[in-house]
Amino acid sequence: MSYGITRDEALNLLMENIRNPNLIKHCLASEAVMSALADRLDEDREKWGLAGLLHDLDVEITNADLSVHTLETEKILNEKGVDPEIIRAVKLHNEKAHKEKRSKIFHHALAAGETITGLIIATALVYPDKKIHSVKSKSITKRMKEKHFAAGVDREIVMECTMLGMDIAEFAGLCLKAMQSISDDLGL
Repeated sequence: MSYGITRDEALNLLMENIRNPNLIKHCLASEAVMSALADRLDEDREKWGLAGLLHDLDVEITNADLSVHTLETEKILNEKGVDPEIIRAVKLHNEKAHKEKRSKIFHHALAAGETITGLIIATALVYPDKKIHSVKSKSITKRMKEKHFAAGVDREIVMECTMLGMDIAEFAGLCLKAMQSISDDLGL
């Protein structure tokens, strides 16, 4: 199926708009998570992966200002002719810039999935070897309860995993495994 952009084109677009290597790694992690969630929920892997990869396309353009983050992405993706459902999911992963609320599984998956990546990476970085393969899903669920650990990770958004029919243990395990599968790309 065509979504108005291929994975290679999306990656090139990401590289044109994001210079910070850690932000690119975050988008790659989000792509892996969204692909795994699509598989688990019997959704379209390519479509969900593209949303994960492109979700923070304008983060440097907007200086991560949540009042406008995703508005530039929306314009860029519309100009490219990207599938409107992908654009809408990308927009709604940041509700602060829009009056509309997340209402579909696709929206909740992207919001929760991209958010938990920060918690998983922070957890890996406190391990002595700083390797994602050392992390256990139980460690992630434990860290979810520690509000001061990775304080920038919005736990309420991560808990939107329940809208996908998953508890935090299953969700954390699935997302961790997805990120472990691209550990070389993440440098972890």
